[in-house]
Amino acid sequence: MALSPIKFFRNLGRTREIVTILLNHGFGDVVDRLRLMRYMRWWRRVVLRRADPAPALTLPQRIRLALEELGPTFVKFGQVISTRPDLVPAPIIAELEKLQEHVPPFAGDEAVRIVEAELGAPVGQLFASFDPTPLAAGSLGQVHRAVHFDGRQLAVKIRRPGVVRDVERDVSLLTELAVLLERHLPEAEVFDPVGLVAQFARSIRREIHFGREARTMDEFRRLFRNDATLYIPAVEWDLCSAGVLTMDFIEGLKINDRDALTAAGLVPTEVAANGARIFLKMAFEFGLFHGDPHPGNIRVMRNGVLGLIDYGMVGRLEEDKREQLIDLLLAVGKNNVKECVKQVLQIGKPFRPVDRPLLTSDIRDFIEGYYGIPLEQIDVGRLLSDFVLILATHSIRYPADLMLLIRAIITLEGVAAELDPDFNLARHLVPVLTPLVQERYNPQRIANRFVAEAKTFAGVLHDLPIHVGRTLEKLSHDDLRIHLEHEHLDRLISELDRSSNRVVIGLVMSALIMASALVIRASGSGAWWIGIPTFVMSSLLGIWLIYGVFRSGRL
Repeated sequence: MALSPIKFFRNLGRTREIVTILLNHGFGDVVDRLRLMRYMRWWRRVVLRRADPAPALTLPQRIRLALEELGPTFVKFGQVISTRPDLVPAPIIAELEKLQEHVPPFAGDEAVRIVEAELGAPVGQLFASFDPTPLAAGSLGQVHRAVHFDGRQLAVKIRRPGVVRDVERDVSLLTELAVLLERHLPEAEVFDPVGLVAQFARSIRREIHFGREARTMDEFRRLFRNDATLYIPAVEWDLCSAGVLTMDFIEGLKINDRDALTAAGLVPTEVAANGARIFLKMAFEFGLFHGDPHPGNIRVMRNGVLGLIDYGMVGRLEEDKREQLIDLLLAVGKNNVKECVKQVLQIGKPFRPVDRPLLTSDIRDFIEGYYGIPLEQIDVGRLLSDFVLILATHSIRYPADLMLLIRAIITLEGVAAELDPDFNLARHLVPVLTPLVQERYNPQRIANRFVAEAKTFAGVLHDLPIHVGRTLEKLSHDDLRIHLEHEHLDRLISELDRSSNRVVIGLVMSALIMASALVIRASGSGAWWIGIPTFVMSSLLGIWLIYGVFRSGRL
């Protein structure tokens, strides 16, 4: 991926702000190695280099504080990174999970203006009433309460003004920073900076498009249309756009308010069991799950019915990934080390060559910690955390949605444990997995899979003569080529080219200074018109060379 400085210059003010904040939090060495000082005004460089972080702060704390100061987009980025324990060390993950969005709500008049511009009518014609005071505010939007003309209570989610522009600007800068990290900090390559930013870009672009969130809510409603224990708010499509999302308002208690649930006549343990069953059904049966099941996004309604809100972050697991994950869990339960290693490598993508004997040894130790324990008694949260540690140790990357599922399961288990101290997710996992495993051996399913694979194989056989013919034709015309790519060789060539250019300029400048001095000394005042201009030109070359070196940030 080629680096384009144009994007940096297009948002030079924001780039300077990012560099300043990094320096203020003690990342001066990173700024130097990424050559970002060139984007600072020369008179601020010396002052900013002196900024030191508080000595008591750890590296993870400084990362978190820097992201919070950089603003909402970077806070969201940190939250996405916190879902990738397979790439990011545990201490940083633990600190990033504390990230908070310090974003004040925007004015109610502005909210009314946005709604009217997005929906094309005065707010009085759209709603029977609209409360300009927001119920909640986030980095991408805020929620207002309204009333439909038929009397129904509505929640109106309104996108922040200018948020699309700000997000695109920061995503562009993050992409360039990720490229710089991989280019100039080889040790950062293991964290896959470009891949993390690409994952974040997809995630946040989905979140800022409220029409996409509305379609996701409709899909959840369709999947759970026959489940009376879960309520998905209905979308008011006539009152929706890319920047406005209108849905039914959910009245209910927060799921972690145990005292309020008990006072309402509900049994907290039953609420926890219902929540676990619903989430596992989402993930393993439908392959579509809520990616952020924290207490603020779950309401408990009458008779223990759960209401889910905020569908900006969702995950999807294709059928093959779900089956591989089920096979992995079954392999752990059966103490089958060989099968477990196979599934780990099938699901994941090793970042570096895998030491298979060491991986096998680590997985054997991992399985032995759970061997003999019935599946319904296994601590799923601890099992997943231990499993992710093995992935990180062996530099095995897993699909982003699968890592989001692991994080969501751990979050859900923590929420359920507040309601039921004896809660164990595995007890609810077994009833969900059992029919899915049995379904694999359904004759009709086996026949369908056999037909699908036969068609695929027939397609390969059909195309094989064509590909062989093309290869032989190229071979007969001496046109068969093998493409070899030298990684990072372009950087070495660029550095050598830049260094040689500076050496040549220095030599020319020195020669001109010496020549002009000799001409002036030998010819006296009569040849000043030759020596003085040459001396001035060489001086300008020297100043330009020094400025270029200083501007690169590599003195």
